[in-house]
Amino acid sequence: MKANKLMVGIMAVALVFSGCGTMNNKQKGAIIGTTAGAAAGTGIGALIGKLTGNTKLGAGIGAAAGAAVGATAGTLIGKKMDKAKAAAAAVANAEAESIKDGKGLDAVKVTFDNGILFAVGKYALTPTAQSSLKQFANNVLNVYTDCDVAICGFASSDGSDATNLTLSQNRASAVSNFLTGNCGVSNAQIKSSTGYGEDPQYLIVDANGKEDVKASRRVEVYLYASDAMIAAANAGTLK
Repeated sequence: MKANKLMVGIMAVALVFSGCGTMNNKQKGAIIGTTAGAAAGTGIGALIGKLTGNTKLGAGIGAAAGAAVGATAGTLIGKKMDKAKAAAAAVANAEAESIKDGKGLDAVKVTFDNGILFAVGKYALTPTAQSSLKQFANNVLNVYTDCDVAICGFASSDGSDATNLTLSQNRASAVSNFLTGNCGVSNAQIKSSTGYGEDPQYLIVDANGKEDVKASRRVEVYLYASDAMIAAANAGTLK
């Protein structure tokens, strides 16, 4: 990585809700849902960026959903996302965490164990990665079909910017194509498949600011409420 890319500041951002640290998605959904309508299409970078540290990355996740969401609907979506998160966390080599989408609704970020995905400079999925993705499809995506999906690919800082941007796109596409071509996931469910290259804000670094190049080679999968899920939540029929 170029020397100037190492000079990246670290900012700590906090979301403050009374008792938020002990609340699950269902409980937080009641709070988030009351203001989600006003947030539609705006502030998505701030919403996801505060939780992931990736303001730019958040710009495309969940922004298209346009329907306003009330408190009860937000609760139902939070409950549904809690279930999806639990299912994703049970997948081999996967880590699941709660985030917010562009409407302020509960969403799930899934990151696969970085060591299983790609070799240096490659975008072919390893056999272990394929096994985990099959489990992920069978237990999560093909069950929670009303979750929209965004797939984001990343590269380490080795190599040129142009090469790594192409490589990261190929990595995102490799995951998307495998899920749809080998695992029965609907093409319509995957709303985006985007590479972000070696942008410094997406590199994985340790406490001393040194890059973990193995960890930087990764794909993150985001699950967020589709328009159909939002409609069902607003109608009180979401299960």
